[in-house]
Amino acid sequence: MATYSWARKLVVYYFFIISSCCFFSFSYGRITPNFKVRAVNLGGWLLTEGWIKPSLFDGIPNKDFLDGTGLQFKSVTVGKYLCAELGGGTIIVANRTAALGWETFKIWRINSTSFNFRVFNKEFVGVDGSGNVVAVENKPGFSETFEIVRKSDDPSRVRIKASNGFFLEVQVKTEELVTANNGGNGGWGDDDPSVFIMKTSGKLEGEFQITNGYGPIIAPQVMREHWKTFIVEEDFKFIASNGLNAVRIPVGWWIASDPTPPKPYVGGSLHALDNAFFWAKKYGLKVIIDLHAAPGSQNPWEHSANRDGTIEWGKTDDTIQQTVAVIDFLTARYAKNPSLYAVELINEPLAPEVSFEMVKKYYEAGYNAVRKHSSDAYVVMSNRLGSADPTELLPFASGLKGSVIDVHYYNLFSDMFNDMTVQQNLDFVFTNRSAQLNTVTQSNGPLTLVGEWVAEWQVRDATKEDYQKFAKAQLEVFGRATFGWAYWTLKNVNNHWSLEWMIKNGYIKL
Repeated sequence: MATYSWARKLVVYYFFIISSCCFFSFSYGRITPNFKVRAVNLGGWLLTEGWIKPSLFDGIPNKDFLDGTGLQFKSVTVGKYLCAELGGGTIIVANRTAALGWETFKIWRINSTSFNFRVFNKEFVGVDGSGNVVAVENKPGFSETFEIVRKSDDPSRVRIKASNGFFLEVQVKTEELVTANNGGNGGWGDDDPSVFIMKTSGKLEGEFQITNGYGPIIAPQVMREHWKTFIVEEDFKFIASNGLNAVRIPVGWWIASDPTPPKPYVGGSLHALDNAFFWAKKYGLKVIIDLHAAPGSQNPWEHSANRDGTIEWGKTDDTIQQTVAVIDFLTARYAKNPSLYAVELINEPLAPEVSFEMVKKYYEAGYNAVRKHSSDAYVVMSNRLGSADPTELLPFASGLKGSVIDVHYYNLFSDMFNDMTVQQNLDFVFTNRSAQLNTVTQSNGPLTLVGEWVAEWQVRDATKEDYQKFAKAQLEVFGRATFGWAYWTLKNVNNHWSLEWMIKNGYIKL
């Protein structure tokens, strides 16, 4: 009897071990969440996006000359545009009848009156020893410094003053040669070879532009006042009382260096993030920390704190290691806070400029950095935008416990939406978006998060009822995401982009 009892216990023991192994094997890639996230993004708060609150930029002197603004210069004497020959690496010419990439010069702002000009191939415009204007230097120095002088009653008519004290002028006979040897004593007429008609081509209004635009004295005052007033405790109370259970908070990489981040960024955003965690705990909300801007910028847009549209993140191991260090810092700081629910490793890397190999390498290192401090925080991995396969992360992420794939769905930013009717937009959500979400939602794969969506579209003269139907359709479809969704964003001067406005005015019911 004793032998039988012992044998039976042994069988039960082995059955328990085998069952446990099977359980953890089948559930390793997925932790079933206690609830689905119904979140709102706190965009435009700890990471500037000028279109969310344009008034932030109002006090910047010469605010149309911010970093990354593209400038095109047409000579009044020859009627043709300045151009970086071959896109850079040689001389500047003035022989193009139309302005495109090689004819666009991107600003690096030194102060309100002094600038560097970066050309298509990333070299900087400068003046050589003979006074010829060239684009050969990879780093700007004194010879690559220019001043733009505007005609007082016509700001589109300009002269460009070089570091040698002379103005740029076009040699009319050749059109090939642009020199810096004009004294600027003439008038502003069409016969003056130093006069150009200036046009702008694109601009950025992100964290780099606002902090570098205001400068080291004023920027700290402006940004700290913004962080203190744009999102406050009452907002968390409003969120919690209106059917939401989480916030997704975009931050920039320099937050890990607070209170003395590298220039031009200013300290103080970390204190604001601490406040957010305190308020979230008070009102029972979860927090998704979202690294929206990585060192070197992972996409060309202002929300990655890009300086001039150039993507440097992922080109070297240094940017990967720096970003992992930021994730390590943030997770270590908030790992013991009960409101920390997830850490998003990076937002919207752009394919193919950012390779899948580098993204995967970073995600593996970033995941390990989170797990070093937390065994239960979810780790969110944003799909690459652009030409990337939306399923490319699934085999990798499926083997990582608590992993989440973030997808962003907007009925915007593509010509295909320009002429869609209300019904066509609704059909697109129910058919196309549903299919896209199903594609990335696999039974043994990572959880799925629709990390950004909005009840805005290209439909003209849409009624309130139309918007209600559109919002309801997206809530229904995106509610099927296994991790949840997050509306972009809580506050915005554009009403339909503001979830606060949409809720208060009855456009969205949660």
